[in-house]
Amino acid sequence: MISRRPFLKKSLLATVGVLAAPWLSRAGSKTNNFVPGEKKSGQPLVISTWKHGLAANAKAMDVIRAGGSVLDAVEQGVMVTEADPESRSVGLGGLPDRDGKVTLDACIMDDQGNCGSVCFLEDIVHPVAVARLVMEKTPHVMLAGEGALQFALEQGFKRENLLTEKSRVDWEKWKKKAKYDPEVNIENHDTIGMIAIDEGGDMAAACTTSGMAYKLRGRVGDSPIIGAGLFVDGDVGAAVATGHGEYVMRTLGSFLIVELMRNGHSPQQACEEAVSRIIKKYGKDKRIQIGYLAVNLSGEYGAYSIRKGFNYALAGKDENVLVDAGCLL
Repeated sequence: MISRRPFLKKSLLATVGVLAAPWLSRAGSKTNNFVPGEKKSGQPLVISTWKHGLAANAKAMDVIRAGGSVLDAVEQGVMVTEADPESRSVGLGGLPDRDGKVTLDACIMDDQGNCGSVCFLEDIVHPVAVARLVMEKTPHVMLAGEGALQFALEQGFKRENLLTEKSRVDWEKWKKKAKYDPEVNIENHDTIGMIAIDEGGDMAAACTTSGMAYKLRGRVGDSPIIGAGLFVDGDVGAAVATGHGEYVMRTLGSFLIVELMRNGHSPQQACEEAVSRIIKKYGKDKRIQIGYLAVNLSGEYGAYSIRKGFNYALAGKDENVLVDAGCLL
């Protein structure tokens, strides 16, 4: 199986980042210093999954500092990853399904409950931008497949072949060994999910992916599902997920985390509980890896995963660092 990210490789940058950024102490807190429904002014913060989140965070913070909305920030932030052919799990250059087709899923949501989503979308580099237009220009939340593509073309998006030569070669190698029997493991699903909060406490989130490598044709994961891949509540906070989407969908992980925060959990406690529930229900299957990020209205955040190897990018003040998350197993 071609690895989409070295889950078990630790980042030196993560260690440097923790030492250099005392404001990271807000992560992992077991306290909860916000009142539901009460926004607090403070420093803007952007948090996103994986190393590719560093470049995405930088763009998102530029948007916020320039006076743009947090919705603009998360959209433009994850678009950086979508357009990067070296990010093999998102947008252009993403590894294809078992039939050699790159299919994309994405969603976006603000703190007023507005949201849009696309799934099983082909030939469009920026599915998150299409998802935003679904939110703003249609009465719907989600468009899928050919309908999503038709809508994107009507909105002026251009078709582009998303299968790069590098990904095509890897797919051809995989076929010789896998014999059309896609395997799920902890290294072949790697979404970017991003949450941003600005100085006034406004919040938004976005999630975008090319999904599980060599998946069955038509498979859709958690990333475009509101409440699974991400959820935002303007009275509480937000959460995003990455990893084995089937288990995130089965437990509505992001919605669960936000509800736990509503009922008194800190973001860290909520992420840990969501991970724990998956293991309690589905066991310690070595193929499963899931990571969660959460932020509340006070700008407190949490991160947790099933297994070692999940990291996240964190930007605030003048820093943008990669951090290793805690894990259950």
